[in-house]
Amino acid sequence: MPNNYVFSLQPTFTQGLILGQLSILILLGMILKFLFLDSTQYPFESSSVDTDLLRRKRGLEPHHLPEELLHDNAESAEWFNVLLRQIVDVYRSKLRDGLPGVEGDEIARRRIENYANKIRPAGFLDHIEIHSVDLGVSAPELFNARVRQNAPSPAETEFDATYTDTLSLSLSTSYLFNYPMQSFARLPISLTISLSQFKSSICIIPPEITSRTPVLTISLSPNFVLDLSTTSLMGSRAKLANVPKLHELIQHQVRRILAASATWKVVLPGLASVIDVKEEIKMEMSEADLS
Repeated sequence: MPNNYVFSLQPTFTQGLILGQLSILILLGMILKFLFLDSTQYPFESSSVDTDLLRRKRGLEPHHLPEELLHDNAESAEWFNVLLRQIVDVYRSKLRDGLPGVEGDEIARRRIENYANKIRPAGFLDHIEIHSVDLGVSAPELFNARVRQNAPSPAETEFDATYTDTLSLSLSTSYLFNYPMQSFARLPISLTISLSQFKSSICIIPPEITSRTPVLTISLSPNFVLDLSTTSLMGSRAKLANVPKLHELIQHQVRRILAASATWKVVLPGLASVIDVKEEIKMEMSEADLS
């Protein structure tokens, strides 16, 4: 009977072919494992953003009330932007617990880090470490207001908006490889994400007179412009810098999240409660699903 076994004590062409393929696979696995992947406990590498340089490049400084508004009694369209900047400053201050300087920055960093780890997909991403946060110094600028009458609905007010600031976030994490076993390897990733430009039209819709829960609706145009700047490092010993696909993925995800929450409903005091509005939204979503 002829010997049809693949492996025998005498070297054959088939044995050499199989061993050659296995050696190539093992070599590729070792390259990925020891050059790009990392199995250590702390694979992070800190990075930071020179926010002062960003501000100088973009000509942004902490704003103050314009002198002409302090001494001129004539009404100006700038009054709404001044009010908006002051409201944004209140949110920045609350995020920092009202503390200036490094102490306030650290409080904001910890809060954002806790939130990021709360929503991260634990099966795919390791602990997210936030290295630095810049909350910016500016606010969206509204201009070119116009009124659109859509009878019998209430008249809508539409603005054009633009926002350029030093908003930035620097973080590190690792992508987890769970094959062939749980947490088999990690791919360290360091990212710095900053806002370059945001443009959109904003529509303000007053409540319907006959509505059971009257609310003021503010919505962004679905055709908004979002430009982000990203710098990235991937890998452990050998690093890949500024991978274009990673930039595209981040910008797509940020745009998707912003588009999904691009409508805000403001409850009018004395006319409705937050609970009533939430129930109304649930009913509208149920009706939309049925249709």
